[in-house]
Amino acid sequence: MVEREGERAEKDRPGPDGRPLHVVRAGDAYGDWEELYADNVVRLYRLLYSKVGNRPDAEDLTTEVFLAAYGPLRLEASRGEVRAYLARTAHTVLASFWRRRLGREITTIDPDAAGEFFEQPPADGYAARRAQRILAVLPARSRRILELRFLERQSLRDSAEAMGITVGNAKVLQHRALRMAAQVREDES
Repeated sequence: MVEREGERAEKDRPGPDGRPLHVVRAGDAYGDWEELYADNVVRLYRLLYSKVGNRPDAEDLTTEVFLAAYGPLRLEASRGEVRAYLARTAHTVLASFWRRRLGREITTIDPDAAGEFFEQPPADGYAARRAQRILAVLPARSRRILELRFLERQSLRDSAEAMGITVGNAKVLQHRALRMAAQVREDES
């Protein structure tokens, strides 16, 4: 039997044929939570950092993984089982992180659900002037996609058709335009 990392083989017990028997001990379990944490934190952090690309998020996610695992994880489990459980937990925590971060894309708004919001002009015109200032500094294509989508209330498909681009390209263009608009807004503040 091949000895795996963290496992110790006993060779002093004879087997039924008299030859030494290789027994894998259950001694590869962690002694306490500090040992479990110390043995796994760097590996998990590196994994999460490779997925999110920045230190603060990777640190927060690593903490979330250990907090999520604290209740259900048994110290009696082997190191391999613990590592597998932590990897599955990291996958779940990471999926939750991206759901929170990216949210759900909304490409159309049901006018019935929005009520009369679209029909009412702004009371003082401040919002309209601010929107025009932001749009004025954007590149022409970015400005056009935002005008079609939000001022003229066209669907993504209709906006793409009006601009002569694919729907996928329109989605990307809209996303980038919104990011640029947010940056302009942030710079104004």
